[in-house]
Amino acid sequence: MATSGTTSFDLDIDEAIEEAYERCGLGGTRSGYQLRSARRSLNLLLSEWGNRGVHLWKVDLANVPLVLGQAEYNFANDPTNFPNTISDVLEAYVRNNTTSTAPVDISLSKIDRSAYAALPNKLSQGTPSQYYVQRTKNPSIFLYQTPGSNFSGANYQLKFYYMSRIEDAGAYTNNPDVVYRFLPCLVSGLSYFLSIKYSPQKTEQLRLFYEDELQRALTEDGERTSLFISPKTYYGDTT
Repeated sequence: MATSGTTSFDLDIDEAIEEAYERCGLGGTRSGYQLRSARRSLNLLLSEWGNRGVHLWKVDLANVPLVLGQAEYNFANDPTNFPNTISDVLEAYVRNNTTSTAPVDISLSKIDRSAYAALPNKLSQGTPSQYYVQRTKNPSIFLYQTPGSNFSGANYQLKFYYMSRIEDAGAYTNNPDVVYRFLPCLVSGLSYFLSIKYSPQKTEQLRLFYEDELQRALTEDGERTSLFISPKTYYGDTT
């Protein structure tokens, strides 16, 4: 049996909107306002996905030079290296790249605001070992300790994996900023959002369908790693 031999299927924004309206039972031609309304709903849907856990296709690695005695790192003080699309920082480490062929990485522990606030001297210099993420509109990373003279300069970097915001829908001819496995739940989510405005009698049905599609996509988007289970061993008096 012949197959297409291609794996390039995608939807542009206009096609996703049309499919969503059809699922709401609204076929035919769209008015300009209905298109704008759907694109607004799509952007809200993509924003809502920011509350649905880690999306692996939006995880990236940043590399920011360490500055002597500097505790706070953000886009404002380093627009060249610090990304401006951060939703959250997942993991971080500092790299000693003095010997480029044998770099040395030191893992950093993530602490919360209370733990960072309790540190007595936040400008203490040395080798960084902890970081706190201030999740404001323009996030910052605070290091403790701040880089000392033996851990700052061109050969020392703060490296961190971060989850980036999903890009806006933009023009109707754009493709949505999602991987192929999320296209079904993107369309079902948009149809649910549109039904609230145009087909309330279908809202609950479309909501259940959307949640089911999204759960499958989130499950598939997880990382598959080996699991090792070791029995707990007790020592001492066994009598």
